[in-house]
Amino acid sequence: MKRLIRLGIAALVSAATATGALAAEWTPPGPIKLLIAFRAGGGADTQARLIAEELENRLGWKFIPEQVTGKGGMNMAAALKDMPNDGTVIGMAVTETFGYNMAAAPKSGMSPADFTGLSTTAGFQMGVVALSSKGWTSFEDVVAAAKGGEELRFGAMSPRLADLAYLLGKAQGVDFNIVSVKGGKAVMDGVNAGDLDLGFMAGIQQKGVAAGDLVNLASALSAPLVQTPDAPTFADLGVEFDSDGQFVFVGPAGMPAEAREALANAIAEVASDENTKAGGLIKKNFGGATVVTGDDLTVLLQNGYESAGKLLDAASE
Repeated sequence: MKRLIRLGIAALVSAATATGALAAEWTPPGPIKLLIAFRAGGGADTQARLIAEELENRLGWKFIPEQVTGKGGMNMAAALKDMPNDGTVIGMAVTETFGYNMAAAPKSGMSPADFTGLSTTAGFQMGVVALSSKGWTSFEDVVAAAKGGEELRFGAMSPRLADLAYLLGKAQGVDFNIVSVKGGKAVMDGVNAGDLDLGFMAGIQQKGVAAGDLVNLASALSAPLVQTPDAPTFADLGVEFDSDGQFVFVGPAGMPAEAREALANAIAEVASDENTKAGGLIKKNFGGATVVTGDDLTVLLQNGYESAGKLLDAASE
């Protein structure tokens, strides 16, 4: 995946100069309905709306944002799947929607092939986090506590993360009490209140870690966390899977190449421009843009779907 991300960012250099030309060649035949898979007013919803606002200002395209929430983005995907593929309807979710969530719901009949990937915008800094007051300075301390008889409550905000928590415990020879909650804020609130001993947080922990109130015990990514690079990755802890993921804009399958390229390059350029409100938010909350477009994004989504199937098999053993 690292190769794909590098390619996406490199492509953006030429895309920045090409966007104007592409936009001149293609314009949406009407207002663009933007289906947003996140609750209104949250950080993800704000990111989507700010990108749409900037595109309206730059290109004159009209966007109509609409919330279609629920089932980890699956409701949005189902609504988008059979919409016109002429560029007048697009959606924003996370790559997990098109990977784990679709693999876990075969009855939905959906796969990444039913969608046209446009562009990712930002990745997550997903860590395993606890209160510093617990006295744990490494994941070895967590394992020692569990083996010493403590029943540790591990917060997870999606089925995929619950599976990863299970596999992490299995790899370390301990059993976590995995608690499913709605959203990263609920995990952080639970940890701060003492209702959870540790849990997954996807960047929301940054201020607490910087203040010394929280500690990143592990990176749930394939790479170290930017804020805490010495924390072990899941691979270091014996888990072959990770929680890598990005926010992603998609359209229905079969979008014309000119529509796909114009939309993808325009979204990528705004997300990567830290002088825009959207780019500034992405920089502040996620450390900067992570852009993957075109064929690289198609491969990324398909690989995520196939890897999710393997994760589901491993977690069922």
